[in-house]
Amino acid sequence: MRTGVVDIPQSTVGNSLLRTLTAADYALLAPHFKRIPLPVQLCLHEAGRGIDRVYFPEDGIVSIVAVTLDGRSCEIGLFGREGMSETATVLGTDHSPHEAYVQVAGVAAIKLPTEVLNEAFERSLTLRRHLLRYVQAMMIQLSSSIAAAGQTIEQRLSRWLMMCHDRLDGDDIPLTHDFMSMMLGVRRAGVTTSLHALDQLGLIHTGRGKVTILDRAGLESFAAGAYGLAEAEYLRLIGAPLRHGDIAVATLVKP
Repeated sequence: MRTGVVDIPQSTVGNSLLRTLTAADYALLAPHFKRIPLPVQLCLHEAGRGIDRVYFPEDGIVSIVAVTLDGRSCEIGLFGREGMSETATVLGTDHSPHEAYVQVAGVAAIKLPTEVLNEAFERSLTLRRHLLRYVQAMMIQLSSSIAAAGQTIEQRLSRWLMMCHDRLDGDDIPLTHDFMSMMLGVRRAGVTTSLHALDQLGLIHTGRGKVTILDRAGLESFAAGAYGLAEAEYLRLIGAPLRHGDIAVATLVKP
């Protein structure tokens, strides 16, 4: 066995995208898996750099960040145990202008060399279809973010908190006001005011370095339709819920 490569049975893997692969497709990739720790602020990909590996988180949250030509950064998407980094590789390219880094630490992610993934694509149509479905789900998430841009900060914050809540166990989201302001592309004062408003409504509780979700249904209602479309598409396309335990998923037959 190669150094760092461990046997990870499909039934025990923490990443939903890998767990919903066919057994044959999983077997193509599994011999090359390497499990790594996922500390906060770990950079999985730098903007403009070649992509030589992809990551499948088993927990935690990763931000996809757009970097403008003048050096400004803004989150355009996020993923966790339901997804993978560097979807550009699925679309046949080895570079991306975006960066990806861990915003909420996780215990582990599974790393896979890009060349292994590319070889498996050539061998398996079902693998290619499965990961392209995930790319479609991410495109819906990104388009939903654009649609939400015209909403109030409170509504955008509600959507974003629910997206984080989906990808974590429990109701505590360990994020600072400074980090949330950067992710939403607004001033820190605006985030603080918006968090206070949601707290006053009894939807969340804010503490030092964390937000606790108190009323998920109320938060979704407050988001005014900005949340839900991308999440429903992921369930339809991949056949697994984003938030563990929230939906009893029947076996889906994918066309």
